[in-house]
Amino acid sequence: MANLDPKAVNYLELFYQMPALHTLEPEAVRNLLAQTPTVEVELASVANIEDRMIVVDDNAQIKIRIYTPEGEGPFPLFVYYHGGGWVIGNLETADATCRQIANLTGSVVVSVDYRLAPEYKYPIPVRDSYEALKWVEQNAASLNGNAHKIAVGGDSAGGNLAAVAAMIARDQKGPAIAAQILVYPVTNLGYDTPSYEQFQSGYGLDKALMVWFGSHYIRTEADRQDKYIAPLLAEDLGQLPPALIIVAENDVLRDEGLAYAERLQQAGVQVETSYEHGLIHGYFTNMAVFPERIKQTVGKIAQFLKQTM
Repeated sequence: MANLDPKAVNYLELFYQMPALHTLEPEAVRNLLAQTPTVEVELASVANIEDRMIVVDDNAQIKIRIYTPEGEGPFPLFVYYHGGGWVIGNLETADATCRQIANLTGSVVVSVDYRLAPEYKYPIPVRDSYEALKWVEQNAASLNGNAHKIAVGGDSAGGNLAAVAAMIARDQKGPAIAAQILVYPVTNLGYDTPSYEQFQSGYGLDKALMVWFGSHYIRTEADRQDKYIAPLLAEDLGQLPPALIIVAENDVLRDEGLAYAERLQQAGVQVETSYEHGLIHGYFTNMAVFPERIKQTVGKIAQFLKQTM
C-alpha cells in the first residue's frame, strides 16, 4: 500500500472527478483546466514583479516574469521553467511557488513561458528555454542580478528543460550555470521503471497521461533517444553544475529522477537528492493543498544554493 500524505489523498479524490486528461485533445485539456474553480491562496509578497516579452528563436517572442526580492542586490539569478508535460501550464502555474523561491533564496527569479507542444514540438521549448537563459545572463545587470551566480530549475517537464538547458550551456560553453534544481524531473521517455509500474494509475500523473504528454512533445520515435529530450540517456554527464534533485515518493517519475542523480554522481557532479515522503507529482506548485511541504522544499533549495553559490 502506498504511503500517502492525507492531503494528497484528499486532492486525488477531487482530481479524479475530472475527465481522464489523456482522452482529450490538448486544447480541450487547457480549456478544462482554465475553467476549473481555483482555490484562493495567500500569495507571498515580493518586492517587485514584472512581466516582459523577450525575443527568442526566429524573432518569436515569449513572456517572462521577473520576481525581485527585498534587499539591495545584486542578487543571485534563478531561471525557472514550469511543469505541464510541455503541453499545458504557464506563468500562473508556478507563480505562488516562484514568489517563495525569490523570498527564501534571496534570488531574482525569472519564470519562463516557453512555447508549448503540440503546436510547438521539440526542439522549440528547448530553444526557448536556452534563449531565455542567455537573455538572463546578458541582462543580469539590469535585473539587479549577478551573472556569475545563475541557477536553473523547474518541476516535471520544467525540470527536464532545466536539466537540458544546463547540458546545452555546457556544450555551447555558456552561460555558466552555478546550480541546477530539478523537482521530479522527466529524464527519459521509457515509461518502464518500477515506479511507473507501482504508480501507473491513481496518483495524479498516470502512466497513460505521461505517454500522452510525451507523444505530443516528440516529432518521431527517434526523438526518444535525443539527450536533449532524455538527459538520462546522454553518454557524457560530466562537467555539469551541482544538482539538487527532488523526487516525490508516489510518482511515476521518481525512479528516473533518482537514476539521473546516480548517473550525475558517477560522472563526478556534486549531487544532493531529497526524497519527499508521502507526496505525489505536482505538489511543488500546488500551494492550495501543500503550502507547508512547498515551504520545506524551498527551504532545502535555499540551503543547497547557499552551499553551492
